[in-house]
Amino acid sequence: MSLYEASFRVKHECPYREISERHPDLTIREWYLSDCQVLEITSASAPTDELLAEIDAMGTVLHQSVDDDGLHVVTQACLCSLEESIVDRFEAHNCLYQPPTIYRRGWEHYTVIAFDEGDVRALFRDLEADREIDVLSKTAIAEQQLPHSMLAPVDRLFEALTDRQLAALRFALEQGYYEQPRGTSLRELAEQTAVARSTFEEHLRKAENKLLTNAGEFLRLVTASATDDPLGVEESSRAASIAD
Repeated sequence: MSLYEASFRVKHECPYREISERHPDLTIREWYLSDCQVLEITSASAPTDELLAEIDAMGTVLHQSVDDDGLHVVTQACLCSLEESIVDRFEAHNCLYQPPTIYRRGWEHYTVIAFDEGDVRALFRDLEADREIDVLSKTAIAEQQLPHSMLAPVDRLFEALTDRQLAALRFALEQGYYEQPRGTSLRELAEQTAVARSTFEEHLRKAENKLLTNAGEFLRLVTASATDDPLGVEESSRAASIAD
């Protein structure tokens, strides 16, 4: 079965698109999470006070830096402005949205994947009714080429993890616990927190277990078409069968 990947850009009333039009050096990348949107804003040139004020109005600034490489900002905003979102139209025409949305020089850039070329044509007709659209590419791709990023939404990977488990996992990662060789130990990690070592270890192990369990279904999808056996699992199984 063939899949169809389409890339296109549109123009309509959108504050992020309008900001990118006013500031041609700016690029905005937008991701949707379960209850918010995350924006990454970059520019090769130093920002003006006007631009910084516009960015500040977008939402909560999580990171901001200005150096020789230019501007880099990450913000988080609520989804209240996404009512009747264009992404809903993608779903209505059986098209899978591939994030991020990219705002550049007054255009919104999107990529979708569909299982039927007719669905892509219907989507374009729908969008042409109320906005300017420019189709950049439309190609048939093999089923095995479905991007892995579409199989594993970030928020799905962290389902069922508590705030304490997430905090323990992030702290261990930032302190080098998962590096080889390890940059720290469980005892040293726990000593920097307000909980006992056994409690911290319980939070961390439960977080690891839930994370790997959530990732398991996507791992099987990613490796489903693999033809090699790098760990020799099948060879070992055959040897065991012969021995029996």
